[in-house]
Amino acid sequence: MNNLKKEYKEIVSPKLSKEFQYKNCHQIPKLEKIVISSSLGLNAQNQTFLQKATEEIRLISGQQPVLTKAKKSIAGFKIRQGMPLGLVVTLRRKKMYAFLEKTIKLVFPRIRDFRGLSPKNFDKYGNYNLGISEQLVFPEINYDTVDKRRGFTITIVTSAKTAKEGFYLLKELGFPFASS
Repeated sequence: MNNLKKEYKEIVSPKLSKEFQYKNCHQIPKLEKIVISSSLGLNAQNQTFLQKATEEIRLISGQQPVLTKAKKSIAGFKIRQGMPLGLVVTLRRKKMYAFLEKTIKLVFPRIRDFRGLSPKNFDKYGNYNLGISEQLVFPEINYDTVDKRRGFTITIVTSAKTAKEGFYLLKELGFPFASS
């Protein structure tokens, strides 16, 4: 079993239950999935750029990303229906916990001038969004093979009902939130 999942079951879950006084163990918030998405824009038309971005996200997540395409044409942005625009990966179960543990213990300390995550990035349902500005902070990416900086968004979906429950869950899991 993954260390983070084990920690959740043995330490975090009882703390959450005690803090919010849940009557049922199924009410305790837990992680449901992690969605990693990257918008490539018009660069997705370039086949080599698209292959390189796909390979980097595959290395980071451990899973093959899905190509997202435009749903409708927008002339002002020079976008046609069906054009490739981005990449998305959804992680669940073991891969989700492995990715989260790697992010908390390896990636956040490697970010330059990192002062903690903003606790304001929660939505009203307890899900958290964060942006990574460059892929070089991940240990799988070799510095010599990078031709262009690519950022992406990580969405952590929880079963929490409120932002306060989601914040408490992620804080107990080890997320380095900045004091506000």
